[in-house]
Amino acid sequence: MRYRIDSASAEVSALVERFLRPWAAGLADRADEPDLRLRIEKEGDEFRLFVNDNFRASAERPELLIPESIRNLDDAVLHRLSGMWAVHAGVVQWRDRALLLPGGSHAGKSTLVVELLRRGAAYFSDEYALLDREGRVHPYPRPLLVRNGSPVQHPFLAEEFGASTGTRPAPLGWIVSLTWQPQEAWNVAPIPQSTALVDLLRNTPHILEETPDLIPVLERAVAGARCFAGSRPDAQSAVDSILELIDDRAA
Repeated sequence: MRYRIDSASAEVSALVERFLRPWAAGLADRADEPDLRLRIEKEGDEFRLFVNDNFRASAERPELLIPESIRNLDDAVLHRLSGMWAVHAGVVQWRDRALLLPGGSHAGKSTLVVELLRRGAAYFSDEYALLDREGRVHPYPRPLLVRNGSPVQHPFLAEEFGASTGTRPAPLGWIVSLTWQPQEAWNVAPIPQSTALVDLLRNTPHILEETPDLIPVLERAVAGARCFAGSRPDAQSAVDSILELIDDRAA
């Protein structure tokens, strides 16, 4: 995919270089005939984001437009995936295997990923698990978008949490599907791989009729995974329990 990012000022350029350029390094930064063009302009007291010359969002501070820029890059990348399939999930690497936390927006994926990074996990993604034909999980290390209790997302890099970023695909070791219930205790139990596969299908952006190869890919992915589902309390307590769960037979 060819992309181009135009910025209005040195302040915007610094944000682009920090949060967008390193993550998009695997794409082709092309000024001529880009598939996606992002432009952030300053108009009066506000900054405005344009996507392919169409106005998309405005904010008083340019850093508030970075999450929307990331989401537009996401959409463009997913639209052009070849030989890969995506699932909405937070993903980290623990030891030599991938831990996948499926869920949609506002499911608390990023909060769990951040806490896992603080415990020594390597970062793969806070939004998409990319699976290849063998069912392996590939890193998709976009900046983390974290709310921290706020309705507004803010971008962070894995290194800000003392974590490394994964660079190679990993076999799927665990699928842990969690619903956030802050007033309840940890209540998670093993589930069959077939149930986990259905949950992955619920959380894919792909249309099944248009991607007939998706189910065999998911079957290969879950074949080597231990699968769990249930409800969780706050992220810190939940990650304590997640690590106990996955370390049970990880040695």
